[in-house]
Amino acid sequence: MSSKRNNLILAFATLLSVGGYLLASQLKFRIGFPLDDAWIHQTYARNLVEWGQWAFWRRQVSGGSTAPLWSAFLALGYWLKLSFYFWAFALGGVFLWGLAVLGEKFLRQSLAAYKGKFPWGGIFILGEWHLVWAAASGMETLLYALLVTAVLVFLALGKRNFLLLGALVGISLWVRPGGVTLLGPIIVVAVLSGKDLKRIARDLFNVVLGFGIFLSLYLLFNLAVTGTPLPNTFYAKQAEYAILRELSPFWLRFLAEIALPLNGAGALLLPGALFYIWRSLKQRNVAALVGVIWFLGCAGIYAWKLPVTYQHGRYMMPAMPIFFLWGISGTLQLFEKAKSVRKGQLAFGWGTALVLIWVAFYGLGAKAYAEDVAFIESEMVVTARWVAENIAPDALIAAHDIGALGYFDGRELVDLAGLVSPEVIPFISDEEKLMSYLDSQNVEYLIVFPSWYKTLSEGLPLVYNTEGLFAPEIGGENMSLYKWAH
Repeated sequence: MSSKRNNLILAFATLLSVGGYLLASQLKFRIGFPLDDAWIHQTYARNLVEWGQWAFWRRQVSGGSTAPLWSAFLALGYWLKLSFYFWAFALGGVFLWGLAVLGEKFLRQSLAAYKGKFPWGGIFILGEWHLVWAAASGMETLLYALLVTAVLVFLALGKRNFLLLGALVGISLWVRPGGVTLLGPIIVVAVLSGKDLKRIARDLFNVVLGFGIFLSLYLLFNLAVTGTPLPNTFYAKQAEYAILRELSPFWLRFLAEIALPLNGAGALLLPGALFYIWRSLKQRNVAALVGVIWFLGCAGIYAWKLPVTYQHGRYMMPAMPIFFLWGISGTLQLFEKAKSVRKGQLAFGWGTALVLIWVAFYGLGAKAYAEDVAFIESEMVVTARWVAENIAPDALIAAHDIGALGYFDGRELVDLAGLVSPEVIPFISDEEKLMSYLDSQNVEYLIVFPSWYKTLSEGLPLVYNTEGLFAPEIGGENMSLYKWAH
């Protein structure tokens, strides 16, 4: 009965938490999404329902959605004729709530010291600013975070349904290809379970079966759509940010990735997380340690292949909930080990500091979210609407940010980021080759932020500039549309 009550409390808290960020964006400018990529998912979702095609523009099937499962979830909202804003935010809220419920389950089943009737651990998850930002982003981030956390929590709690675990990993591929890395923790736990070889072989078979079903469907889907086993975005992102791998050594990029959860209340949970890891090592708790190795490996992969920490570290956000749970668990265990005279003082001091920082960063996160939404709405969305009204529908446009353009204008584009124009990926950072390619395609207009390319827009006649107020406020620049005249 108490768990049902706590789940209802968490559901109500989810409404307040996500609603606070939406209110902040409305007060700043208006409701919207903080990333242009969210409009890519919306475009695929709408076109799937309206045209029955997995396409960014009509009659051209493409693989520009990294998370086809997320796009399919969004498509359900169009099929039900719901507001796409409402549906996207509702889905984000449901997955945030799911993370909180899962976190409560982990803490209550693994930690005797966590006895309170109120779901404090779940409330922490619901108000952690990275996760609230993700819930209101219109992106797949929290769906992937829920799958990741479920796998690692089930392992840590001793759940050994290997068919289910394999299936969860297979489903995660449909959200982010990096989900395949979750196979590592599962296989290690199965092999080191202490069972006889026959039972280990059976467990591994179940993992492969559960995973293989969804992997096969995923590969067939991508091969049918793009002719490659992975979506275009997988290759495009790596090509676009390849230069970043040359700007700093790997160890600095790695530290930048693992430091992302510490930007906020997570900093106070670091000692607890380290104690959780140390205690797991001391107890030889393989099921807990594989999660730690996965977390570090996840940061390492991003540092190696996609070393970006922008947009508040959105690529690492799915790994943050498990870190927060380790931090809460380890901190409570540290209090239990403290001398009774100091235990109350330590708990009160830590709790007060944690709550104050948590609340402060919730507010700072709301401000950042509102600014992000205002930026996208006043630059990408305004530009897309202007283009739809003022540029001839048969004019070919090249653009780096195609999400809002695809949704509000709908014309065929040359995508400079390679998401739906994979042919540009091999020379995505070579501006001379990009110029030649645009000439060969008879491009008529170019839409970019001027400083994003060194020479691409240099000397071109300016046709339109948003003159938006919010981009300069946060140190950015206005999006511009040029007549392509090279």
